Amino acid sequence: MDATLPPGAAGVWGTSASTSLEAYRALRADRSRWLPVALDIARGHGVDISAPHVFATGTNLVVGLSEKLILKIFPPLSRAQFVSERGSLMQFSGQLRLPIPEIVAEGTRDGWPYLIITRLSGTLGSEIWPSLPEDQKERVLRQIGETIAAVQRAPPGPLAEIAPRWDAFMRAQMQGCKARHARLGLAPKFLAGLDDLLRDAATLIPMDAPPVILIGEYIPENFLLACDGDRWSLAGLFDFGDVLAGWRDYDLLGPSAFMAAGRPGRVRSLLEGFGYAKPDFALKRRLMALMLLHRASDLNSHICIEGWQEQANDLLELQELIWAE
Repeated sequence: MDATLPPGAAGVWGTSASTSLEAYRALRADRSRWLPVALDIARGHGVDISAPHVFATGTNLVVGLSEKLILKIFPPLSRAQFVSERGSLMQFSGQLRLPIPEIVAEGTRDGWPYLIITRLSGTLGSEIWPSLPEDQKERVLRQIGETIAAVQRAPPGPLAEIAPRWDAFMRAQMQGCKARHARLGLAPKFLAGLDDLLRDAATLIPMDAPPVILIGEYIPENFLLACDGDRWSLAGLFDFGDVLAGWRDYDLLGPSAFMAAGRPGRVRSLLEGFGYAKPDFALKRRLMALMLLHRASDLNSHICIEGWQEQANDLLELQELIWAE
């Protein structure tokens, strides 16, 4: 067994699934290999397993145990996500008006950590967002901006120590930025402006300001919506596996790219909810830099503005397109 694994990490999962991402994905795709183990874990905590529901999306092994509970199992390869999720749920408990899951039980099975958490009420945002009327999209984006600000007002506590530190993270992202986006196929006309943008980023992005908690993924797949009459509202937030501490604007990137779609009303609602007035050039430039430096950045896949590659001739025009006034 690999000496770097926790004791017993092979166990029922197999050593390869504990050490190889490819082998883990194969395990995850074959629920017959892991679901019995998940149900045994739940049974050991006295949880009803009469009607389990496997969630197909996400990176971990996730099964709904009832209408009230969810079990999340993290492979050893993703132990950092377990630490982040557990720490976030503990730190944010009682701190937010918006519902988040609560930890009911936790443990480890053969080196694979797990959490049993409460199941939130609502409909997954990705199921509703595309069909929402424009005024309700603006309403939800304002609520997302308000939620980001509320999360960032919560005391960071131990989450402030989650690696990597913001300054080291940003410098590493800057160093690999051009190669990353060239590899991902960003058009040459945008790549040509990266050096200037990265030069500006070094002064526009605070490196040593007091850190706030960053969720990193305020996107429809990670929140719930509920309808009151004919008005949809944000009803719950989940998935805290990629938390880090750093500069506050970083968390505006997900909703800017995936949801605002360059529409002035949506952009304004998001930024005003967060606490920003009309965006000036420096804010747009900083957000453009952060979008290219985000740990999951891939502009070709993530900017939800139809034909944006043709509408903008360089990064300066692109930032005006994404954060249109």
